[in-house]
Amino acid sequence: MSLVTNEPNCRPTVKRSGPSWQQAIKRAVRDRGELLRQLGLPAQSTALAQAAEDQFPLFVPQEWIDRIRPGDPHDPLLRQILPLDAETQPFRGFTADPVDDQTAALAPGLLRKYYGRALIVTTGTCAVHCRYCFRRHFPYEALSPPAVTWDQAIEWIAAEPDIQEVLLSGGDPLMLVDASLANLAQRLARIPHVRRLRVHSRLPIVIPQRVDDRLISWLSGLRLTTIMVVHANHPAEIDVRVAAALERLVKAGVPVLNQAVLLRGVNDRAEVLIELCERLINLGVIPYYLHQLDRVAGAAHFEVPIERGREIIAQLRSRLPGYAVPRYVHERPGAPSKTVLA
Repeated sequence: MSLVTNEPNCRPTVKRSGPSWQQAIKRAVRDRGELLRQLGLPAQSTALAQAAEDQFPLFVPQEWIDRIRPGDPHDPLLRQILPLDAETQPFRGFTADPVDDQTAALAPGLLRKYYGRALIVTTGTCAVHCRYCFRRHFPYEALSPPAVTWDQAIEWIAAEPDIQEVLLSGGDPLMLVDASLANLAQRLARIPHVRRLRVHSRLPIVIPQRVDDRLISWLSGLRLTTIMVVHANHPAEIDVRVAAALERLVKAGVPVLNQAVLLRGVNDRAEVLIELCERLINLGVIPYYLHQLDRVAGAAHFEVPIERGREIIAQLRSRLPGYAVPRYVHERPGAPSKTVLA
């Protein structure tokens, strides 16, 4: 964005530049060789790395690539999205459905795990393929409804008066156009016992231009209390454009929370998480959860021991105000809530 004026005494007007969020999706990099070429890294690819990419394709927008340090194979943002040999190695305890989503499915696209809440899997698509994703093996075609229907899910929620909060998840719900999301939100708002709508999305971090006028309009125009939960793991993810997007949500009156996942080689040092939490708080975003890695097949190389996670949280508590320290949690199948580890 730049300020442009043609006359010395006129008021500057805002000129927006860059692709729309839909254009950003279309131009995302889908090829490992192209990604490494852009970053000035060797293009060699092993058969195992190719197998990892075949199992879970690489997909990363240019907006994310622009934040990766060129020439650094250990960059924490690169590590989150680059297919590696390690993904093909089996590890005991790592499964395709580590949080037991399929058992929690009640209707097409609807999951229920905790009292008073229900989750709608709105889409199977994301703006970036994170290699540690706990739903990387999720059978979206079998368990998600056709686009923009959700009829059975809404009927089920309407028939359950204890459901006060609905979560929109995926995939990433903000991959859908705002007209579809607004329609879904309005249908949920017509259910008297539903009071809150929570939207879980990585898009404000990955493609910040997704936070546009249409999104702000329907988020702030509902009867429901709307909450945006974003996902940033490392302070380098929050550049100037991301900061502006987060501030825009906050200024529109939408509470914004952040979830992070504790990842080896990405954010498993207290200094990194302290900087992340401080950046978030300074933007009005609450550090909500730090998740212990869900043990999904293909992500074992990201796992950090729980005791190390507890040590990191203790260091955060010694350096940050209490409201800036996320709860360190783990999702355990069948438990009535997230298990707090520290």
